[in-house]
Amino acid sequence: PSPRSFQPDGASEEALRCEIEELKRKDLALDQEIAQLLSEGYSLEELDKHISLLHEYNEIKDAGQMLLGKLAVIRGVTTKQLYPEYDLELSD
Repeated sequence: PSPRSFQPDGASEEALRCEIEELKRKDLALDQEIAQLLSEGYSLEELDKHISLLHEYNEIKDAGQMLLGKLAVIRGVTTKQLYPEYDLELSD
């Protein structure tokens, strides 16, 4: 069916209104958080750079976890048992 031919029932329409309101609240909260960071002296470029670096860090961490997992399988131990050998904290 085409979007025009679809007529949501009252419950579906109410659910959509609630979802829209929730998204508006989230948008406002994010705008406020950005304004707070800007007022603290951060620039949008700096925030973008931090986000980019966090993504890169997470990708590297995931690769390291994968390698530790493969090594653990080869050695027949748990990944947790390898942490001390490589001076890693469990929170790493």
